[in-house]
Amino acid sequence: MSSLNTQTPFVPGRLQQMSTRVAFFIAGFGIAAWAPLVPYAKARAGLDEGTLGLLLLCLGVGSILAMPMAGMLSTRFGCRRVAVGGTLLICAALPLLATVSAVPALMAALFMFGAGLGTVDSTVNLQAVIVERASGKTMMSGFHGLFSLGGIVGAAGVSALLGLGISPLGATLVVVLVLIAALFKAAPHMLPYGSESSGPAFAVPHGIVLFIGGMCFIVFLAEGAALDWSAVFLVQERGIATAYAGLGYAAFALTMTVGRLTGDTLVHRLGATRVIVCGGLLAAGGLFLATFAPDWEVALVGYAMLGAGCSNIVPVLYTAVGKQTVMPESIAVPAITTLGYAGILAGPAVIGFIAHGSSLSFAFGLMALLLVAVAIGGKVLKV
Repeated sequence: MSSLNTQTPFVPGRLQQMSTRVAFFIAGFGIAAWAPLVPYAKARAGLDEGTLGLLLLCLGVGSILAMPMAGMLSTRFGCRRVAVGGTLLICAALPLLATVSAVPALMAALFMFGAGLGTVDSTVNLQAVIVERASGKTMMSGFHGLFSLGGIVGAAGVSALLGLGISPLGATLVVVLVLIAALFKAAPHMLPYGSESSGPAFAVPHGIVLFIGGMCFIVFLAEGAALDWSAVFLVQERGIATAYAGLGYAAFALTMTVGRLTGDTLVHRLGATRVIVCGGLLAAGGLFLATFAPDWEVALVGYAMLGAGCSNIVPVLYTAVGKQTVMPESIAVPAITTLGYAGILAGPAVIGFIAHGSSLSFAFGLMALLLVAVAIGGKVLKV
């Protein structure tokens, strides 16, 4: 059977650009909606921290297994069908996550939720590469900015609903309605194909794709470290009150979002190589400042620098994947998405393992050195 990737029915235009932005919002909104529900699921199932941590691995496993599958399915059936299927999977899983209490049922729901998230994330990045290339303009940072914006809206919105006394099930049903409405907006103009080049259904990433994936892994590793360890660090090492411990990640997420929403202009003016080099150095400097500055107020500035520095590196790397010819983008894009997601998942464990053997400050210092390596990699990559 011939695949759809050899017949592109039209060149993507403004409507496809709009649908890509909405799809990125769906991906960010969907994953963030789960975060405020975690304490409720923990209490409902009577879980301790260790069991909860193992359960959350089901989400990551579902995502990582789904990402390369999404690339193969997009090549055969098109981005539109695969993204719709992934979104519906998220919509089916969320009410289960808000209600089930048995551990096996939670494991299955988290795996399904992760598979939906991984499918959507991989597919929208594949569409973004094709749409940006067709436009001839720099658009990737703006696309990823909608993911970050969706994350902020999802987390804040669900938290607000729960704060108003609405049940977890009620809150997730609101989320599902928003996701379905966004899907109706995006789906008609998503790409009916998934690749503009032919190739095998699956291949191990190699060459420039593996190099780019490694850089994505480090940047996402830093993001995972900020997400899971910044609050612990501020409380444990800087003595900040627990109620304000989330300010570190808030500073990181804010500058990350603003950086991405304004990043296309920045990339156009500075060029992709300078964005990676300067971004890597800014992120490394910010993490050093956050780690070794004696005052927590200065540490917040460091976390803000980390977010600003990291904000446009990954979007630029996705653009670079769309330009390489070593592997078809239907394989290359899911490959670097999977490596990046593995960084977010591995980040907390790696930081915790190193901190256990030495200190949290030492672990963050090593993370900063890896970000310097990303800056050097940007010079080598010459995108």
